[in-house]
Amino acid sequence: MALIGTGKSSAAQVPEAARDSRIRFGTRVKKDFAKNKLIYLMLSPAVIYFLLFHYGPMYGMQIAFKDFAINLGINGSPWTGFDNFKEFFSSFYFGRILVNTLLLSLYSLIFAFPAGIVLALLLNEVRKSWFKRSVQTITYMPHFISLVVVVGIMFDFLARDGLVNNLLTSVFGIEPIAFMREADWFRTLYIGSGIWQNIGWSSIIFLAAISTIDPSIYEAARIDGASRWKQTLHVTLPGIAPTIIILLILNIGHMLSVGNEKILLMYNPITYSTADVIGTYTYRKGILETNYSYAAAVGMFNAIISFTLLVIANTVSRKTSETKLW
Repeated sequence: MALIGTGKSSAAQVPEAARDSRIRFGTRVKKDFAKNKLIYLMLSPAVIYFLLFHYGPMYGMQIAFKDFAINLGINGSPWTGFDNFKEFFSSFYFGRILVNTLLLSLYSLIFAFPAGIVLALLLNEVRKSWFKRSVQTITYMPHFISLVVVVGIMFDFLARDGLVNNLLTSVFGIEPIAFMREADWFRTLYIGSGIWQNIGWSSIIFLAAISTIDPSIYEAARIDGASRWKQTLHVTLPGIAPTIIILLILNIGHMLSVGNEKILLMYNPITYSTADVIGTYTYRKGILETNYSYAAAVGMFNAIISFTLLVIANTVSRKTSETKLW
């Protein structure tokens, strides 16, 4: 009987302990808010932004499973299940846009992502401060140019009577090439212009990571007879490796979300075979053709795959190194 009584007493104490824990937690939250109310006030615009423009719209994701009609609204539109997804997967364009998206993302990881690292390593070796600042300024400037202006410059320079074709004709005797209307040139132009526009900006974070490396490590390497190349290989690169891995994981998570705005400005029906990606296809189906349910299904597929790639990349990084996002 004593054992039974003890058991009942312990069971009765569980809700009380949980209630006391909630009270203590609420008290801590109130004290922390009172102590740091100005910090919370500064944080509130960011919180409101994400609630309104990121978490709020998630309610509308259900139209991917409906035959959405504006006059019926989200709740009044009939359910269709996975019909929109089946239509997308069986579409003629599914394979093309998936391949184009993956190739553009892969080329960005192979060529554009290391470009900032290489520039940061080269600038780190420059001893003339005036030359280093000049190079940084020149390489940073394109980042602040509007995409519309950048693409406009590309159209002017790469036109049949543009500067590039004039040089090719006069110097090498090559016939003018319609670069912006050739499907085979699209990926090269997209990646190349992206490197030109963002290489300086992307190098900032790597230069900041390099500046945190202890100078005594370089001194020890010089005493051991390490050349500048070996110092870069065995001191600088390992020192910024965590930063590189974190940014690489984030880039892999955005593999299917390539620069849709820039592609929309650059492409045309002639270059769809190499330029059309998931984002631009969603834009045409959802905005131009007003097929909102189908576009929502394509967008949801994109988000799920991107999230899966992010989790896989983080898991691989966690198992192979000590660097991870979570």
